[in-house]
Amino acid sequence: GLDYQGIDLLAGGIPCPPFSIAGKQLGRDDERDLFPTVLRLTEEIRPQAIMIENVRGLLDSRFEAYRSEILGRLSYLGYEAEWKILNARDFGVPQLRPRALLVGLRKHLEEQFQWPKPLLEPPQTVGEVLFDLMASCGWEGAEGWKRKAAHIAPTLVGGSHRHGGPDLGPVRARRAWEKLGVDGMGLADEPPPLNFQGMPRLTLPMVARLQGFPDDWEFLGSKTKAYRQIGNAFPPPVAEAVGRQLLMALGALRPAMFES
Repeated sequence: GLDYQGIDLLAGGIPCPPFSIAGKQLGRDDERDLFPTVLRLTEEIRPQAIMIENVRGLLDSRFEAYRSEILGRLSYLGYEAEWKILNARDFGVPQLRPRALLVGLRKHLEEQFQWPKPLLEPPQTVGEVLFDLMASCGWEGAEGWKRKAAHIAPTLVGGSHRHGGPDLGPVRARRAWEKLGVDGMGLADEPPPLNFQGMPRLTLPMVARLQGFPDDWEFLGSKTKAYRQIGNAFPPPVAEAVGRQLLMALGALRPAMFES
């Protein structure tokens, strides 16, 4: 951490199982809880701002004391910090994906930061977002599928090393996908062909688009590894919305950042 002293922003997403409803919610007793590491890095680096993302389960009442302890530690280090839930669908992402964010700024900067405001327009439906990809191999049923997939997606579940291949989540999630005309038991290598019958599976490019990634974003590794990268990600449009607000707050300290 000492090598990065004085940087503007310490940002990241830390492992969610300690706080996830899908996990055991062991919190600080889970060896994967990296909040102590975040606090250590903050103390060593002393950035102007921090932004940490996690699952909304972290804001459950059972973790209230832990959240307060983290805020207290940050205050001692000279930061004004706040927890907030942001919904991906409020920022154009076609997915039900609430996430907990911790944003903290040095105490001479906190008044310059405002949380991003939700977009006025609702996100497109899964059918609208994925239609061109679903139809790209000439599937005759693509139009009908688009009409059925007339809602936003359930939360993409990235999976972990304990789980098998790249499916779209547990039974409840797969039922939600089924209502959109999507087979959630796995991912397909290619979009459905001309005479395909039944429910199509999503491809990696489709899943990435539902998470808000640009189409030219590259993911490395096997299908399962790439899907984990996508499904566990913080949606780029939400990260960008918060990042722009942080840039504005930091710009109050260094106006030259915006002069290029």
